[in-house]
Amino acid sequence: MLHFDDPPRVPGSGEAPAARFARGAPLAGTPGAAYVERRGVPVAVAAAAGLRYDAAFGGRPAVLAPLCDRADALVAVHGRYLQVVRGQNKMLTVGSGGGALGVGGGWRTEPLILVEGLFDALSLATCGWGAVATIGRWTPWLPEVAAGRTAWLAFDAGRPGEAEVERYAQRLGAAAVRRLPPPPRCKDWNCALRKHGRAALARWLATHLGAAGARP
Repeated sequence: MLHFDDPPRVPGSGEAPAARFARGAPLAGTPGAAYVERRGVPVAVAAAAGLRYDAAFGGRPAVLAPLCDRADALVAVHGRYLQVVRGQNKMLTVGSGGGALGVGGGWRTEPLILVEGLFDALSLATCGWGAVATIGRWTPWLPEVAAGRTAWLAFDAGRPGEAEVERYAQRLGAAAVRRLPPPPRCKDWNCALRKHGRAALARWLATHLGAAGARP
């Protein structure tokens, strides 16, 4: 978990996160829909996760995702930019901390799967599995909702992902923590989805999670 100094309001407009998110357009039929489809995620899956489209989020077109607290109140908005040129950030998060993106039931579904990025969670949802995307930030209520459960840490492959696993394993002390890395030669779950396709990745997940008794 890195430290981020997320702005409390949208740069340029000064809007609060909830107000800006409410002004976002439904995803279908927008450039945001084409963007998520290019990444292998059906528009219906992204829309069900709450994604919206903003033509000028911090000055650039982006898909927006709501980061919510345990009571499902929106505390921040995470924007993923549709296009990035050299020197530009590929994402922007606005609002207070303490939120996460729940997809496909999020933390309320079994099994509890934690991933890092927006498109990691959407990729698992495309294959029928719920997940919680931390967006690289610590969510203080996760230890409580994970207590007494199996928590699958499905962070990225490589050293940064393994470091994140270690940090979460230390903080989720009351949970049975298990590691679920992406398939070999895939740095993250969206890479796996685009490389192998939905059907093959769904089978891979069913094999590895199903062996532990988990079901979507």
